[in-house]
Formats: sequence, structure tokens, C-alpha cells
Amino acid sequence: MHKLIPNEIWLSSALAVSLSIVLMQITKTLHPPGGATALIANIGSSKIQSLSYMYVLNPVLTGVVILLVVALIFNNITSHRNYPANKKWYQVWRRYRKPQSSQNKLVR
Repeated sequence: MHKLIPNEIWLSSALAVSLSIVLMQITKTLHPPGGATALIANIGSSKIQSLSYMYVLNPVLTGVVILLVVALIFNNITSHRNYPANKKWYQVWRRYRKPQSSQNKLVR
């Protein structure tokens, strides 16, 4: 966001945090450190800002993948724990489809 609005750090930081929180709410994955990660990308040191989008891939994505793998392993070792609880999490878009009713179809 700091590349879109380079001279106004307060505005780019506010937009980065708010857009990340809105996106997390839409995907139902709200996690406050996600907003902090967006803020660090804006107000971080010149080393972090020079990474640009590699900041998302290198420390952030690597950490996410490691945490996910650990969660999958440790929560599925025993039979009484199950992760993720919703096995069809990837079908999130189906919630927002309008159901097709039989009244809309004309039968002759």
C-alpha cells in the first residue's frame, strides 16, 4: 500500500490494516496479527520495504505453511481430534449462490 500512496504513511498504513481486516472478515479467517503484518509492511524499516512483495512470501507465507503443517500433524495424530473441523472449507463460494427454485422454471 505504501507504493500506491508513498508520501502519506498514515493513510497507507490505515488502508493496509483496514483492507486486510475486511478481507479476513469476508473469508472468515479474522486474525489480528494479520493486520499487524500489513502495518509492518508499511511502517517497517527500509529492509522490509525493499523486500516489497517478497515480504509476503518469505517470512509470512513460510510461517503460515509451517503453522498449518504443525496443526495438521498434531491435531490429527489422535482419533478424538480432527482438524480442520470443516472438511469442505474450500467450498466457501457455494454459500453465496442463490438457490434455484422450481418456481422459476416453466414447465409445459
